[in-house]
Amino acid sequence: MNINIIALGKLKEDYFKKASAEYEKRLSAFCKLKITELEPDKHGRLEKEADLINAKTCKTYKIALCCEGEKFTSEAFSARLLEIPRNVSFIIGSSEGLAQSVKAGADLKLSLSDMTLPHRLARIVLLEQIYRAFAIRNNSKYHK
Repeated sequence: MNINIIALGKLKEDYFKKASAEYEKRLSAFCKLKITELEPDKHGRLEKEADLINAKTCKTYKIALCCEGEKFTSEAFSARLLEIPRNVSFIIGSSEGLAQSVKAGADLKLSLSDMTLPHRLARIVLLEQIYRAFAIRNNSKYHK
């Protein structure tokens, strides 16, 4: 499985970079992971960002992270993720969120929590849940 994470903005803090690198390393045993960091529009024009996102996500199963998205348990997320037969792109918007056109074009809208998370932290939570999904599938001791 090929997994792409499209993120508006970069990880700046060293601790987030280290966490991301750790999950990228762990996930290499299960999938081909690519993280693409796009520059957010300086004026918050979400449709400009949507053009960048759409150029990177064509021909993939699109999962948009947004507060109004569907919530899953880890087990249900694992089952859903692992039934996707093709390339998947997870889309994390800027601090302004995602354009309606991106949400409307998504195959799935996903919410990680009812709480508001900083976008950099949301990326780490997403990476961990993707790793956990593969651990569940492989009956790993990681998921207890």
